Order: sequence, then structure tokens, then C-alpha cells
Amino acid sequence: MSNVSTGSVSQGSAEKRTIPDRLSTPFRRVMASWEVLLLGVAIAIFIFNSIASPYFLDVWNLSDATYNFTEKAIIAFAMALLVIAGEIDLSVAAIIALASTAMGAAAQVGFGTPALVAIGLGVGLVCGLFNGFLVSGMKLPSIVVTIGTMSLFRGISYIVLGDQAYGDYPEDFAYFGQGYVIWVFSFEFVLFAVLAVIFAVLLHATNFGRQIFTIGNNDFAARFSGIRVERVKFILFMLTGLMSGIAAVCLTSRLGSTRPSIAQGWELEVVTMVVLGGVSILGGSGTIGGVVIAAFVMGLVTFGLGLLNVPGIVMSIFIGLLLIITIALPIVARRVKAMSSK
Repeated sequence: MSNVSTGSVSQGSAEKRTIPDRLSTPFRRVMASWEVLLLGVAIAIFIFNSIASPYFLDVWNLSDATYNFTEKAIIAFAMALLVIAGEIDLSVAAIIALASTAMGAAAQVGFGTPALVAIGLGVGLVCGLFNGFLVSGMKLPSIVVTIGTMSLFRGISYIVLGDQAYGDYPEDFAYFGQGYVIWVFSFEFVLFAVLAVIFAVLLHATNFGRQIFTIGNNDFAARFSGIRVERVKFILFMLTGLMSGIAAVCLTSRLGSTRPSIAQGWELEVVTMVVLGGVSILGGSGTIGGVVIAAFVMGLVTFGLGLLNVPGIVMSIFIGLLLIITIALPIVARRVKAMSSK
């Protein structure tokens, strides 16, 4: 009887050792990742655009296409960290409007380019501090707070400008949104690439990044682990405000003018970029690499549709549907997997 029992145990152990793990190798894990799937989508869109329009493959047209996403992606990098930590900031587009309004007002009284850049970044940072104080300091829900500050910041711009517009920026201010560092690589695109590397290192290779993931996975457990949750979230709101200020400088420089409606609706596109990049809307997971690929996907789609003379309202509908599908797809997949395992 004892021999039979031992044999059964041994046989069970042997069976466990022979069960293959389909994602055991690093190569298989990479190939099964969301980022690889998204990269395939980006390549497919690139090929489709190349066939659909004879103007798409022109290097200068491709350079112009980067303007469709670089400014939004700059904000999306910081937004990704915030969403991974379980929070969100819907006031980013309104911060751009307020920062641009402040820069425009300063330009009208003769401030030079360095001062204008400092004002744009400063206003973005102050708005981020305000959001961070309300969420981290007063323990208010971030979605409610940032919907409120979205109306507040944009409303201030409308009060200051009304139906007017600011212009007359210094000539050298145009470089940030229209200048090129080398050949077809614009200043905005180079800035986008540099910030992508910085945020990737910050999130994936530092203790601060590990704290962000821990907070997003379990806020309560993170506190018992010694992580200062409120301070981390406060820093993330500051960072998101600062990136919005940088985007305001680039966008205002590219347009050469300021209106209170500037960047209207960008908060939807930024959130879509983050979620499409594989960042869980519930927090706790995501990569900067995925956000970078998502930025290219959205840029290629909008630029391709523009070359085909598709109306802007159709693009807005597409982005809205893309956000819904991207959020719903993982949930549906989990439910199907759970049902099939029963």
C-alpha cells in the first residue's frame, strides 16, 4: 500500500515537471505582450497609409505627422505614471490654455522668450501643485477635482481673453514649435524622444517607479510598506502639470497665437493614448514603451485620415470609440477566459 502511494506521488511530481509553461521564455513573453500587438497595428497602419496616399511617404510629410502627437505624448508620459498610481488628471488641456494665456499676456507687454518659457512652465507647475494639494492634501477624488479645475483653468482663460486672441510673440519663440534640430527632426520630436527615455528610466528602473506600481496595485498595502503615498501622488500631479506647461510652450509656439479654446478636447486624446498604450485604467500596470507606440499609432491614424480629407468630427468619433474599445477589451477577455476555465 505504501509503495502504491509513493508511486502515485512520484508520478504526480513527474507530471508537474513535464507541464510546459507556454510563456516561460523571455521571447514568448515579449511576443505575447500588448506592446508587440500594438507595434503590429502601427506597422499595418503605416502600410495602409502608404498605399492610400502617394504623399504619405514623403519625409517632410512624415516629419509634419509627428506634430499630431508629440505635444499630447509629452503629457501622456506623466499621465501614464499618474494612472498607474490609481489617479487621473482631466485638467491637462485646461492647464495648457491657462499657461498659453499667461504667456500671451506677458508677450504683449514685451517679455522675451526665456521669460515666456519660464512663465509657461511655472503656470503648469502651479496648476499641478493645486491639483496635488486637493487630491493628496485634502483627500478628494482626483476625477472630481480635475473636472472642477478643468472648468476653473479654462474659465480663467475665457475671462481674460473673451473673444480675443494674443499674438505678437518674439520671433525666436517660434523655434520650440516650428524649429528643427537636424534635417527632418523637429525640436518637438527630439524633446518627445528625450522625455520618453527619461520617463522610461524613472518608471522602470528606479525605486520611485516601483513605488508607483505598488501604490497602483494596493494603496493600503503600500502605506504599510513605508511608502509615503500622498507625497508620491503629489509629485505625480506636479509632474503632470509641468508636462502640460511644456506642451503649452510647444503648442503656442507652433500656432503663434493664443485663444481660450486652445487644446480643447486634448484630455480625451491624452487619456486614450495612455490606455491604448496598455496602461490599466484601474492602475498598477503599464509601460512607457506602450505609450510611445500608442502615440505613433494615433499620430499615423489622424495624419492618414487628414491626407484622405476625412473631417475632424470623424476623427473625434474614432478616438472616442478607440478609448471605449481599449478599456473594454481587457475586461471582456478576462470574462471570456474565466467562463472557458469553468
